[in-house]
Amino acid sequence: MTGPPLTGQGVSIRPLQPGDLECCHRLYQEIAWNDPARNEAENLALRRDWLDWSVRNDQQLAALHQPPYGDRVICDAQGQFAGLIGIVPRLEPFGRLPGLGDDPLARRSAEVGMFWALRPAWQGRGLATGAARLLSAWMFEALELQRILAGTEYDNVASIAVMRRLGMRIVRNSSPEPPWLQITGVLDAPQGAGRNTSPPEPAAASARL
Repeated sequence: MTGPPLTGQGVSIRPLQPGDLECCHRLYQEIAWNDPARNEAENLALRRDWLDWSVRNDQQLAALHQPPYGDRVICDAQGQFAGLIGIVPRLEPFGRLPGLGDDPLARRSAEVGMFWALRPAWQGRGLATGAARLLSAWMFEALELQRILAGTEYDNVASIAVMRRLGMRIVRNSSPEPPWLQITGVLDAPQGAGRNTSPPEPAAASARL
């Protein structure tokens, strides 16, 4: 399964393409995701490798009948590259969080996550919220998920605001450990979403390359 292009009011989502290299590189520069220990040419080379992998990853996951994990492009109403959104696997001790287990010794569990990142010039226009609504609605219907999780840092006010507009429950990790598990947004499936009453298809065999 591949994630199809999605279109909503003033925003759209499409697969990554090789021609997106410069825009992806600028996004990583602008939000400080590039490796500060590398120069621009080195970071551009890393981004080129990542983009090549991302495009092929989408194709290979579909061939293996796996969930369509990976990045996609957020476009504004004019079709311009505004940022990235994606479906990601998350392996964290979610059971330690309030309302998700409340067990301080909980081991890690697997969840399906969603992330987004916008170039600064496109922030504040509702594009992240619109894109996340499009993608989460598709995920609930096509993947029949029970819930979707998103994560961010304690001080990322903008991302937390997007979570709230999506209707996510905001869960705060009160423990300093693990340091990367800070704010988690939890979006439960709408009632009736993803229910398929047709007979199930035979399971497809998968293989590792």
